Amino acid sequence: MPLEGTVKSLGIAVSKLSPMDQVDKIELITGQGIVGDRHLRTDGTRSKRQILLMDIETLIEFGLSERDIKENITVQGIDFSLIKLGNTVRIGMDVVLEITGDCEPCSRMDELRSGLKNAIDGRRGMLAYVKSGGTISSGDSITVES
Repeated sequence: MPLEGTVKSLGIAVSKLSPMDQVDKIELITGQGIVGDRHLRTDGTRSKRQILLMDIETLIEFGLSERDIKENITVQGIDFSLIKLGNTVRIGMDVVLEITGDCEPCSRMDELRSGLKNAIDGRRGMLAYVKSGGTISSGDSITVES
């Protein structure tokens, strides 16, 4: 049975150290990533880090705000512990993502709060590859299929 939720918010990382830009919609390019995001790949290499998805429920549990952990897509209503490597994620009418794995917490987590890197390990969201591009907006439906 597919998991269903809603896109709560969207963000673009213009550079590594700058705060995320909150946007109402993002354009995704097949095989490349998000237009304007620092992880966009135009050289033909397949990056596993094109998109970071995170659930708002976990952010709230850890006392974090949206985009604190640099997620591109914040999702509401999906239990991320049920998402697995290779799952297909459909967003809105056109976008299809493939889950490429867990996002390993980096040292930046401890900059947000001491001990957060270890505390959020295994729950920092899921990385994805753009299989089919398009435009998504806050409020769009999101479905995870096995």
